[in-house]
Amino acid sequence: MSKKLQGNGLWESSRMMLPEHKLENIKYREGFKRRQRRELDEQELEEVNRLLIESKQTGVIVTLQMFDEWELLQVVGVVERIDQHHRRVMVGGDWFAIHDIERVEDCQ
Repeated sequence: MSKKLQGNGLWESSRMMLPEHKLENIKYREGFKRRQRRELDEQELEEVNRLLIESKQTGVIVTLQMFDEWELLQVVGVVERIDQHHRRVMVGGDWFAIHDIERVEDCQ
């Protein structure tokens, strides 16, 4: 066996993949599929707004589940500011778009 890199830069002996490794690789890549944005109905929107306002007024800690195409994101903290004009909220000194919020939960 030659220890030189050939043609495509792979070791000659490393071109074969066992079937079980191939299946695991496929399962792993499927875990990175893009997520679809979830549209909230009127009742859910009202609940999100209520909890955001309650957190700002009372200082209660909330968990915001945020939309991201590739992963589940959560922001935990107290709502510091609500900017209705730009449709965003500030938590922990960072701004988050209200339309990216999929769910809000009271941490108490």
